Amino acid sequence: MMPRVAPGRQATCPRRPGLHNARHLHGPKDLRVNSMLALLGIESWKPVLAALALPPVPFLLLLLIGARLILPRRGLGWFVILISVAGLWLGACTGTAALLSQFVLHPPPALTADRIQEIKAEAQAKRPIAIIVLGGGMEALAPEYGVSNLAASSLERLRFGIWLGRETLLPVGFSGGVGWAQTDAKPEAQIASQIAATEFGRPLKWIEDNSRDTRENAVRTIALLKPQGIRHILLVTHGYHMPRALRTFESVAGPDIRIEAAPMGLARRNLLPSLAWIPTMEGFDDMRHVSRELLARVAGV
Repeated sequence: MMPRVAPGRQATCPRRPGLHNARHLHGPKDLRVNSMLALLGIESWKPVLAALALPPVPFLLLLLIGARLILPRRGLGWFVILISVAGLWLGACTGTAALLSQFVLHPPPALTADRIQEIKAEAQAKRPIAIIVLGGGMEALAPEYGVSNLAASSLERLRFGIWLGRETLLPVGFSGGVGWAQTDAKPEAQIASQIAATEFGRPLKWIEDNSRDTRENAVRTIALLKPQGIRHILLVTHGYHMPRALRTFESVAGPDIRIEAAPMGLARRNLLPSLAWIPTMEGFDDMRHVSRELLARVAGV
């Protein structure tokens, strides 16, 4: 199925490749784990492998190992158990996630008001610039609506992309299909297009609906925009995801297209400092996001 675009637009994205041309899809500078999984034909295993490598699974396994060690080596067993419990505790704290994000991921800052005005001036001068929002997940069926819906993180990205488009007078596109972890469902970009038009009153200009991960976001989006003369992309995604997304888009785009970060979701929670070091569901979610990006960096995904 070819990517769908808004009426009057020309789609140039290629079809989903099979194993024989997976290397072409990922590009000449593809990273090692993507290449290996593609060559083995097990790219669909990526969500499962990631889930096993992310907290809390490693610490739960370490906890079992520590319990097994208590009888033959009591001291070592208790030490492993304490390390496991500490990892489980810190793995659900917003403070841990904030420190790792700040000092390891280094997300870029938000666009300033002055920079937004500069971009608006460039748009008024008819510069070939596009805003591209990266998908962050979807619900195959939201019972309250009776149709497919965007996940909360994806809807936040779409909202900011549309707001940025309104402020800069630039056209907006969305990249996202059916992810590796999802069963067959309506592509995310098609859901975003419907929400943008009916709920925000701002139809999308470009829809890339075949990608399944960040690298495919980049490859397919660049293939769609380059023939249309776009030479500058404002990339919209969450701050924790931006370093990897920016690096991937720049490697695919090369010198022909400038990729500029437009991160969102950078606000800090207004909580007592002590609460940042008490496990919460928000802390667990934050740590999952940050840990996933760290894992992707180590694995070269």
